[in-house]
Amino acid sequence: MGKLKILPAQIANMIAAGEVVQRPASVVKELVENAVDAGATQISVVVTDAGRTLIQVIDNGCGMSPADAVLCFERHATSKIETAEDLDRIASYGFRGEALASIAAVAEVTLRTRRAQDETATQVVTGGFNEVKTSTVSAPVGSNFAVRNLFYNTPARRKFLKTDNVELRHIVEEFTRVALTRPEIGFSLTHNGREMFVLKPAKSLKFRIQDLLGAGVVGDIVDLDAQTSVAHIHGFVGRPESARKTLGNQFLFVNGRYFRSPYLHKAVMKAYEELMPEGLTPSYFIFLDIDPGAIDVNIHPTKTEIKFEDDTVLFQILYACVKETLGRNAFNASIDFDREGAVELPQLGPSFEEYRGGVSAPRVDFDPNYNPFESALEGFDAPQFPQQASAPAFTPDRKHEDYGVLFEQRTLPASRCLILQGKYILTPVVSGVMAIHVRRARERVLYERALRALQSDIHITQTAMFPVHVQVGAAQRLLFEDKAELLASLGFDIAPFGTDTVIVNGVPEGFSCEAGKVEQMISDLVLVLSDSGSSLPEVMRSSMAQKFATLGSMSADPLTSPVEAQQLTDALFACDNAEMTYSGKRIVSIIGMDEMDKKF
Repeated sequence: MGKLKILPAQIANMIAAGEVVQRPASVVKELVENAVDAGATQISVVVTDAGRTLIQVIDNGCGMSPADAVLCFERHATSKIETAEDLDRIASYGFRGEALASIAAVAEVTLRTRRAQDETATQVVTGGFNEVKTSTVSAPVGSNFAVRNLFYNTPARRKFLKTDNVELRHIVEEFTRVALTRPEIGFSLTHNGREMFVLKPAKSLKFRIQDLLGAGVVGDIVDLDAQTSVAHIHGFVGRPESARKTLGNQFLFVNGRYFRSPYLHKAVMKAYEELMPEGLTPSYFIFLDIDPGAIDVNIHPTKTEIKFEDDTVLFQILYACVKETLGRNAFNASIDFDREGAVELPQLGPSFEEYRGGVSAPRVDFDPNYNPFESALEGFDAPQFPQQASAPAFTPDRKHEDYGVLFEQRTLPASRCLILQGKYILTPVVSGVMAIHVRRARERVLYERALRALQSDIHITQTAMFPVHVQVGAAQRLLFEDKAELLASLGFDIAPFGTDTVIVNGVPEGFSCEAGKVEQMISDLVLVLSDSGSSLPEVMRSSMAQKFATLGSMSADPLTSPVEAQQLTDALFACDNAEMTYSGKRIVSIIGMDEMDKKF
């Protein structure tokens, strides 16, 4: 007897579902793309518990006939392709007919759909073991898919879902990618009864970007448009000065379909060479319109990877187009030598008096004999002191030097530290001169402080005098909400605001509260928080403390006063290891007298 056997259809469908339905966001992507293919002008997405309990997508598209409503849940049931040649001319999102069958294999699905020519709608309910129930109901034109209890029959896969905020972040990402490609369609996204997005049909892509990602993003991008024999490349690229350390707002689309391509991303980054520091990434929204026969979208179950007929040529064209756009737009201040129509300012020289118009500078009069204490003491009866205590003599003309002594006694003693170009602290010791690397010293201090904070509930927060509002986008705002407990344990006071903004009310001791540095800190925090790190608690705490220490040392205010230098020195030598950073770099070095003598 042979070892091979045919899998039951139910198990085969679950395996296929694992390729298409990886998480709730996969369901949102497939259903929203189907709604776009159906010609909808309004698409609503309703999500409960980040998609675990309910994912509902409602559209006003063409709808389906009663027969198609049942057939759509069968594998490879599609209206997009009929022959093998059709695979070379795919212009729609879906075409393989796997999405609905895969979703129905791992969830309970209810479909209500009606065409314009039908008087009643068809309801189809699918459950486990290929059970399908149909009925006639009342519903508007279009389709309404309700997916409940995702992975109810595969608990192991449900167990591996992340927190609600993480899963919701992925849903927002998929929602954003589709909404960007169709600005003429109205979209909405509601989670647990709260509206996250209500997007009306936009006049242009730029308005849609503003509605999705905020006015700040739109203000930092310039138009890209180039027609070549290979492709029409259009969209927007970000200004070099607005580039960030974190990946975000990098979008590539081909024929209206979002895709990932590290190779073409490298072409864009190459165009920005020498325009921004290394390690930063600009925003871009690039659309490629290419002959469908020159690309293959059928190489990945989720259709996020594209195979091009000649990607080397496309690389060079994309690089040249972005480079030309950056060169055509002047990002730095320039001098305008065209003075025609400009306001002529007078050349003020010896004839300055004729421009004054008789206006003279105001004069300040004062009485040198005025004594404020005399007017204050008029009509005032001095208090009677007891006999055992002598009344202090009050002399209004007492010399101010006496008050100076009082304040001098309350100031800190002069520090013996010398700050060298803000990079090093020099202080004399018995054997010579001790040099301390400022940034590395801060790293060590902040590392041990963060490590203690992660191991306990003790943290120190310095409250900002003026809270700073930072627009981070809907997906990143959810990231801060998800990591709120971790951030609070480290001394951050960051509160979500609206759908795409956070308010920074306080930062840990050692961080800067300056608005510009707070914005950069938030950008860096996105990068830190996005890295899940190791699953081992000790390793994870150490790794997280290292990242926050590096972030804090880079965003701290410059060291300017000897008192601050002394405070940093004292904090450093209070650490468990004051000589090395956590990466093994030296912090303190002693320059001996022998070495000094050799210099002379």
